[in-house]
Order: sequence, then C-alpha cells, then structure tokens
Amino acid sequence: MSEILIQIALFALIPVITMNLGGIIALIRQPNGNVRSLILHFAAGVVFSVVAVEILPDIVKEHEPVMVVIGFSLGLITMLAIKRFSESKTGEKVNINDSKLPISLLVAVGVDIFIDGLLLGISFNAGKKEGLLLAIALSLELLSLGIATSTELRQNKLSKFRTAGLIFGLTMIFFLSAVLGSSLLANLSHQYIEVVLSFGLSALLFLVTEELLLEAHEEAETAWHTAVFFFGFLIFLILGMVV
Repeated sequence: MSEILIQIALFALIPVITMNLGGIIALIRQPNGNVRSLILHFAAGVVFSVVAVEILPDIVKEHEPVMVVIGFSLGLITMLAIKRFSESKTGEKVNINDSKLPISLLVAVGVDIFIDGLLLGISFNAGKKEGLLLAIALSLELLSLGIATSTELRQNKLSKFRTAGLIFGLTMIFFLSAVLGSSLLANLSHQYIEVVLSFGLSALLFLVTEELLLEAHEEAETAWHTAVFFFGFLIFLILGMVV
C-alpha cells in the first residue's frame, strides 16, 4: 500500500470513530423528542453546508451542464424510487422482523457518507493539510449523523445490536469510498467526476429535505430549532473556508 493510501486510511478513521461514537451515545441515552429534533436540525445544517461549501463549487467550476443534468437526474430518480419502494401501499415503511427499517433514510445517509469519503480521498491529492482539515470537518458531520441515524433507527424499534451494526456498516462505506476516491477517481475524467458529484448533490439535498428536516419537524418548531440548523451550516462553512 502506498504512503498516501496509508495516510488516507488513518485520517479516514477519525470520521469513522466519531460516527460510531455518536451512534453509541444515542444508544446509551436516547434523546427525547425535543433533543432529537435539535440533533436532526443540526445534522441537516451540516449536510446542507457540505453541499454548498464542498460539492456545489466543484460542480460549477467545471462548466459541464449536460453531465450535471445527467448526474442530478439520476440521483433524484434513484432516491425517489428508493423512497417509493421502501414504503408499503399504506404508506408505512417496510416491516422487517416486527421493526420498521427506514430504507430511504439509510440509503440517503449511505450516499452522503459515500460522497464524503470520495471527497476526502480526492482532497489528499491536493495536499496533506487539505485532507486533514476536511477529515476534521467531516468528523463533525458524521458525529451528528451518527446520533441522528441511531436515534431514528431506535425510533423505528430496531434493536440496539442491529442499530449498532447498521451504523458500523455505514462507516465502512465511508472508509472504503475514501480509499476509492484517492485511487480510482483521481484517474477519472472531469466529466465522469461531474456525474458522480451531481448524483451526490441530488442525494444530499433529498436527505436534508425529505428525511432529516421532515423527521425534525414532527416536533413543535421553535426559534432554537431553526438557529441550530444555521449553526450547523455555519460551523462547516467556517471549516470549509479554513481548508
């Protein structure tokens, strides 16, 4: 394994650890409805900031509108299809072993994490400093996502063991995509990278609007909830400026 792949593997472990830590925190003490809503608002703000700070500028600067339309459309169609087929005719989520597995949420989070890993892997090609700062920023995002995802899985009556297993599986997606981002995508043409990033852009927007915020708004909305969303956005915005 080359030196850069070893560095990526080590730095990718930071977000992996924080997401699993977030999942464990939510398993030990499941937040009440109000705290859960605050966590979801914060996670939505961070993910939305990832879109604005990291993904969207990279897409715009390449000036490949056709590739963007293709990738964005594929992302939207994929997420809508997943959401449609993960629900029964009565509108309830698929029932597996007397628990409700939120497949659309898991896929959306999985796509989010996959894109994050790719971005981390690609960033190391620009320099070690950039990769380290992005790893720290992504650690914050995955910590909040770990808490939010674990909370949602427990709300759907999944066991603690199964919830922990799903969180761990999601972090492995991040780890593998980080290595993939450095080794494979570095050799792809800009056009294909545009399709990948545009697909991720669409999936992340779906995650924010149709999963995180939709679930968060099940509780009574206050000014604090709105402020937490913007606080999450601001944190990653500042970290993105540092990078």
